[in-house]
Amino acid sequence: MLEIVMAGEGREQAQLAAMRARAAQTGAEIDQSVTEILRGVRERGLEAVREYSLRFDKAEPRELAREELEQAAGRIPAPLLAALRRSAEQIAHYQERLKEEIAFGVRWWDSPAGGQVGRTVRPLQRVGVYVPGGRAAYPSSVLMNVIPAKVAGVEEVVMVTPPTQHMSDAVLAAAWVAGVDRCIAVGGAQGVAALAYGAGFIPRVDKLVGPGNAFVAAAKRMVYGSLDIDMVAGPSEVLVIADETANPRYVAADLLSQAEHDPLASAVLLTTSLELARSVAGEIARQVEGLSRGEVIRASLRDFGCAIVCDSLEGCAQLADEIAPEHLEIVTREPETVLEHIHNAGAVFLGAYTPEPLGDYMAGPDHVLPTSGTARFFSPLSVDAFVKKTSVLRYERAELERVREEIVTLAQAEGLTAHANSIQVRFEEGAR
Repeated sequence: MLEIVMAGEGREQAQLAAMRARAAQTGAEIDQSVTEILRGVRERGLEAVREYSLRFDKAEPRELAREELEQAAGRIPAPLLAALRRSAEQIAHYQERLKEEIAFGVRWWDSPAGGQVGRTVRPLQRVGVYVPGGRAAYPSSVLMNVIPAKVAGVEEVVMVTPPTQHMSDAVLAAAWVAGVDRCIAVGGAQGVAALAYGAGFIPRVDKLVGPGNAFVAAAKRMVYGSLDIDMVAGPSEVLVIADETANPRYVAADLLSQAEHDPLASAVLLTTSLELARSVAGEIARQVEGLSRGEVIRASLRDFGCAIVCDSLEGCAQLADEIAPEHLEIVTREPETVLEHIHNAGAVFLGAYTPEPLGDYMAGPDHVLPTSGTARFFSPLSVDAFVKKTSVLRYERAELERVREEIVTLAQAEGLTAHANSIQVRFEEGAR
């Protein structure tokens, strides 16, 4: 089930090309449909949102009262509610530590040329969180998207989720635990459009985070600029670097844990041990038989899973950097040594007892991570994503006078005489 590839033969590059091709690229038909929905909501507001919601979800959009979220929390099993609360505590603790590194408020520095410059750092005022319905209705994602915004000090967090007939009690309970300010039953591209432009009782937000299907992904990409977004997420992926000391049962289980997400999910092992690769492949064939999503796992591993045997751990790290995975597990004799060679990864899990699902649910760092190689330039969602920075400047007359000639020279060189005049007029005779 898990193909074993020897590095250096060229076959690993074909595997990497297949992985990159999974990136969330929507087709022309979806883009056209989403464009029409966005235009309809932009022009007709709530009327269009209702029309699309009835067409696609067979229900009108509505706002859920806080009491409905609390009632949902009362309906879920007590151990699940306790787990949500524990997870929320861990996430908040981690985000609070990150918040300590952010200098909120106004900071000033003396400029070498005179005057003072600085910046303000303040939370965003209103943030939207998209939560999918159906099979992808994960309460953990509610916590991971909402809590960093709340810790950052966002004034209002608005959650939207499709208005299905039987909305997930676990998702609604998670919204209650996380402290969502408003929960609105609306989904799809129309939900994204409503948050981007505002539609009746659905407010316009400054930023939209959270995953969704291809229509939601296309809508987020198209409304970017009207608001900020976290990222356009692609299929889930895990990369495991392991040496001969790794337990093949553990490695196999961790690869399976990501392959079960989606037929497009990717699970790849990089190892220096051909024997380990063979043992992991055998374990995967054995363990998959007892898993509920076996069919999804088999499709994922068939198309986007493999074990690549490299000559050295440095070679593994180099290949991992090229892949830039969402999740990277390092299960070697000295994982910290391998970590020194890693530059590109969404999250890194060190050692045999730090499996990826720990990060999904309980450790604290966010599980909203860059996918499809975008860890080369994107970072995990965190409290930092919910603040904005503004430059501030303050000069007195004497300080401006010391740099006025250079400003005028630069402005005139660019043909911007009004810019030059803005400086010169302050030093004309009698000007104060």
